[in-house]
Amino acid sequence: MEIDGYNIDESRLPKHVAIIMDGNGRWATKRKMPRVFGHRSAMKAVRKAITTASDLGIKVLTLYAFSTENWKRSAEEVSGLMNLAIRYFLNEIRSMNDRDIRVKVIGDVSGLPEGVQKAAQKMLDDTAENQGMVLNLALNYGGREELVHAVKGIAADGISPDRIDAALIDRYLYTADQPDPDLVVRTSGEKRLSNFLLWQIAYAEFIFDDILWPDFDEKCFYKWIVEYQHRNRRYGGVK
Repeated sequence: MEIDGYNIDESRLPKHVAIIMDGNGRWATKRKMPRVFGHRSAMKAVRKAITTASDLGIKVLTLYAFSTENWKRSAEEVSGLMNLAIRYFLNEIRSMNDRDIRVKVIGDVSGLPEGVQKAAQKMLDDTAENQGMVLNLALNYGGREELVHAVKGIAADGISPDRIDAALIDRYLYTADQPDPDLVVRTSGEKRLSNFLLWQIAYAEFIFDDILWPDFDEKCFYKWIVEYQHRNRRYGGVK
């Protein structure tokens, strides 16, 4: 199919796209505004990413919203991000249901403020029966912390070492029963993973885009999909 001049092969869509949404602070600073202004502006980009992925038929979309390292930011910025999270969860339930999107929160939810936890749980409950795209919102998430969480779960269940393999570990991750990401995108021009889905992205394709996240639009997504479809995925093999 052709969308806005981009030729996309519907038979070769990535099942799971993961995005590190970066550049909100720099976007705001360029406009001589506080960093939280960038985060507020980024919410429009979040909505565009979700609707575009859903319209294309992507099965899973994961958005890196708040990392375990982000607590080191200023109290004002963290507070602003938490308030944005609450408003997002409460305001977007209807749109998720309209699109049949099931929302999951991945990360240490227990470490989030009570208001965020309650708002998130309402969205999870209200979208739990939806059958369309799965939207993972990574909040208070860290890839190393996820692996520690998985190991603790395996130990707590008393599983003997000889039974532990990659498939078992998969079942103890936040993304259990989901396909691993086929495509990982980071905006803002930074070329690092920042502790994101370290286990799951073993064979993912990577795109690093210079665009700052609040400037994202649908054409960015189409461009990423076309670039992905031009890659020759080898899964560790030699050719």
